[in-house]
Amino acid sequence: MRILLVNPNTTASMTEKAAIAARAVAAAGTEIVPVTSRMGPASIEGHYDGALAIPGLLAELKDRQPEGYDAAIIACFDDTGLEAARTFCDVPVLGLCEAAVATAGFLAQRFTVVTTLERSRVLIDNLVRRYGMGGRAKVRASDIPVLELENAASGAIAKLRAEIERALEEDGAEAIVLGCAGMTDLARMLQTIYGVPVVDGVSAAVKQAEALVSLGLSTSKRGSYAAPLPKPFIGAMSGFAPMRAAG
Repeated sequence: MRILLVNPNTTASMTEKAAIAARAVAAAGTEIVPVTSRMGPASIEGHYDGALAIPGLLAELKDRQPEGYDAAIIACFDDTGLEAARTFCDVPVLGLCEAAVATAGFLAQRFTVVTTLERSRVLIDNLVRRYGMGGRAKVRASDIPVLELENAASGAIAKLRAEIERALEEDGAEAIVLGCAGMTDLARMLQTIYGVPVVDGVSAAVKQAEALVSLGLSTSKRGSYAAPLPKPFIGAMSGFAPMRAAG
């Protein structure tokens, strides 16, 4: 099967980091196809960045359709554009936050999501509640701008570790979820250090995507995820106008 891994920000090094993590857990016969958005912000930190990243994300999903893919993963822990992507695509689409908290729920009664900045913490806390894990999970910010995760000299890992240690001590966390795609390469190391499950959203999403495809399941097109109604789109958005009838 082919899984499209779309980074909705424009930083190619983050795409490659996510692709390495995805390929490390993918089954034999699963091809990971990494794609970096060609328009939008360099990182996604809060609602404004997320809103402006969605057109680039949808453009990649659309432009890759002729090549074919069996599932798509949005490689941002904010689950940027997830609902729109599920409406647009005829294959399963997974977001990192939803995949990660679902996985953590299999492993621990209480867990903590450790993300980057406070503005992202609030957004992710809302997602965790929406996904039904508000009573079992806490979300913490480690005060790390996303792009600092790309700089080994930034001190970002020390900040992340300090917040994980507070989560284990103060929250009674039994597992940790890494709340940013830019942290994906740290999961195994942190799991070894702290002796608790450390869930990376990219890896979790890959295995869940494989399961859905293997089961022959895809997003329902009845109701909320029905294909968008054809109508004119004006100006810079004209290329996004739906061309098919809603299902």
